[in-house]
Amino acid sequence: MIRTVVLYALALAAGAFALQWLQYNYLVRTFPFEIYIALIAIAFAGLGVWAGLRLARRPPSATFEKNTAALASLGITLREQEVLALLAAGKSNKEIAQKLGVSPNTIKTQIASLYQKLEVQRRTQAVQKARELALIP
Repeated sequence: MIRTVVLYALALAAGAFALQWLQYNYLVRTFPFEIYIALIAIAFAGLGVWAGLRLARRPPSATFEKNTAALASLGITLREQEVLALLAAGKSNKEIAQKLGVSPNTIKTQIASLYQKLEVQRRTQAVQKARELALIP
């Protein structure tokens, strides 16, 4: 029984291979010019992408300087600055708490304090305002 299944599978594989080979030969003989044009177009497209990436380098970004005057006037502490940076990185309260080694409730309190100092109501608003004031990069 197994021998019959194996022979049948080999016969099907040989037939599929033969059909693919015939189809390939038909395509190469019917459309040889188009195939060469497509290969040349793909090569030039790849060359264009490579040259574009090499020639259009972005200039190095300017160094970030914190607005210490705004930090002082708003009364944002060093710990709140760390929390704000982690908020900007998209971390959750639990992740921030683990990273800073405090409880999630402490983080909630610090975030509420940040909202009040920045006069915002949401995380996205806090991050946006902090970037506008150059408190975070």
